[in-house]
Amino acid sequence: MASSDNSRTRLRVAHLNPNRPTPFVLAPDQPARAALAAELGLIDLPALRFEGQVSPVHDDAWQVEGRLHARVVQPCVVSLQPVASELEDEVRLVFSPHVAPPEGEETEMPDDELEPLGQYIDIAAIMAEALALALPLYPRAADASLEGTLPEDPATDDETRRPFAGLADLLAKRPGKP
Repeated sequence: MASSDNSRTRLRVAHLNPNRPTPFVLAPDQPARAALAAELGLIDLPALRFEGQVSPVHDDAWQVEGRLHARVVQPCVVSLQPVASELEDEVRLVFSPHVAPPEGEETEMPDDELEPLGQYIDIAAIMAEALALALPLYPRAADASLEGTLPEDPATDDETRRPFAGLADLLAKRPGKP
């Protein structure tokens, strides 16, 4: 990944200055954006930039604050046509040594902004997660329409509205029933 200020994407916590913020700027090159687009199921990722700083906070914790800017192209949920979106998102995470990593496959963290502190703070992983969370869930092309794609209303037929109508007859014909 190319960047204008800092080519490192994983910051070793032991090397961070506890007296002042450490700035970062990540602007992935085309191959890195293409790989991330494929991972996230995007058609294209023409632009991606994440910049901010890692700052010391109380209790030996570190705070990552940044701004994510991206242009993404996703398939429309109706027509699968490409839908372009411009994304801007503020990112704030606090990495604390006093937070235990989650155990099990589906354990939830108590706070969305609080993460366990390890030996590294991976800025590229934070950027990828922030991008995934900022993506529109149901991108839709301006001319996409659901008309003609839905089946006719089947509730107009009497048999459809009465699904248990023949149940009494079937129970009466059961073998071994007096």
